[in-house]
Amino acid sequence: MRLILLGPPGAGKGTQALRLVAKYGIVQLSTGDMLRAAVKAGTPIGRQVKEIMDSGSLCPDGVVVEIVADRIAQPDARKGFILDGFPRTVPQAKALDRMLAQHGIKLDAAIELRVDEDALLKRIESRIAETKARGEALRADDNPAVLRQRLEAYRAQTAPLADYYRKKNVLRTVNGMASIADVTAAIDKALPSEPHALRAGSKKNDHASP
Repeated sequence: MRLILLGPPGAGKGTQALRLVAKYGIVQLSTGDMLRAAVKAGTPIGRQVKEIMDSGSLCPDGVVVEIVADRIAQPDARKGFILDGFPRTVPQAKALDRMLAQHGIKLDAAIELRVDEDALLKRIESRIAETKARGEALRADDNPAVLRQRLEAYRAQTAPLADYYRKKNVLRTVNGMASIADVTAAIDKALPSEPHALRAGSKKNDHASP
């Protein structure tokens, strides 16, 4: 199973990713983790990433896609993966498509967790009030102003991915405001019973087969 999870901050992507990992025996691929691992391993692409990061620049889309390509070629990704944090923009999605095609891999679905932004803000405000009432320290992400900024960035940069994947007939939208169990059930129902990798494995790369 090859998946992408879409949704604004606070939509519950992390929780659902963990459940999908456990159910399908696949790996969750965080671009941040992959970049740090490549730098630590001192691979050629890792050295390039280190130079870019040391200069204070953002990694170009092509570099990130190459990191993803290296990662999905590893044995633990043979059964599939969930991409976390990439793609963030339509150009990144197109670059990802080209890379997956080169490896004979197709996405099974892009799961969009649709949420009510006002409800998200109310949720964090309630959490802040409850935390203060208990006399506990606030979490770093317990900040409505920061959440608003992140939501604005999501709408501008990442939300267009929903239309992109809808046109490719791989978008599956579920109600992210439901209970955790109900969201999980909705995702399970939306996913194909037979992953693309089982139907169209690559002869070029055995990591495309389960």
